[in-house]
Amino acid sequence: MGGIIWLASYPKSGNTWMRAFLHNLLTNAKKPVEPNYLDTFTLGNKAAGWYKPYANGKNLAELTAEDLSRARPLVHRDFTRTSPDTVFVKTHCYLGADDFGVPLISMEFTSGAIYIVRNPLDVCLSMTSHFACSVDEAIDYLGYIRNSMGGGDGESIMEPVSTWSIHVESWTGQPNPRLLTVRYEDMLDRPQIAFGNVTRFLSLQPSADRFERAIKFSSFESLRKLEEQKGFKERSDVAERFFREGRKDQWREKLSEAQVRRIVDEHRAQMTRFGYVPEGY
Repeated sequence: MGGIIWLASYPKSGNTWMRAFLHNLLTNAKKPVEPNYLDTFTLGNKAAGWYKPYANGKNLAELTAEDLSRARPLVHRDFTRTSPDTVFVKTHCYLGADDFGVPLISMEFTSGAIYIVRNPLDVCLSMTSHFACSVDEAIDYLGYIRNSMGGGDGESIMEPVSTWSIHVESWTGQPNPRLLTVRYEDMLDRPQIAFGNVTRFLSLQPSADRFERAIKFSSFESLRKLEEQKGFKERSDVAERFFREGRKDQWREKLSEAQVRRIVDEHRAQMTRFGYVPEGY
């Protein structure tokens, strides 16, 4: 039985990129792994099918929040039974408890976590494409405490997300040797350093060729090209594409001063911790 290493992030913060890097690295891929195959390596915390053994005859789309709460620790246990080694599981849940007091992340089955954080000024722009919403609606979402992802369709279960600030602080607010925090911007600007930290955290020692190949195969350009050729099942129905631009500081071109100030005012403490507060704000 393996322990879970959570790949955690607020939505639209680089989780899929991290999954692609690990998949290419750990399978020693000789060509870029198609995004549609990422879930064969990294399990999904919101995949509803894991809850079927505990549905007590209910249709998966009919599972209530209480049903999910009761089954969640059992599902996390089942994750660990899929491999005798480490199991990687993607999640957008914040690190807290549900309305019934049950932890959203079962620590008894957890070996560690990699948390990817991204500037919320850019997160909100990525969300406008993924959810087909306005910038102001995306900013509302960043600050809404009852936020969740998925649920109700029989394919995914609800993952409580909360606000951007609560999400970030819940995972990174306390020192934890079993947690590695990686900035999206460092993955862009200094991939050898950022992903090198990931390999060291996981006690891996890949050859230089294998490491560089995994970085190249999981680059935004590679992933976007594969999506254009093969599609990507995780793209939302309302989005033109999943891999949109993959740049940082897009907010400088697309957000008004009032919108920037609103995000900074609502999330200043956590933005300060990660160097995201623009000069003058």
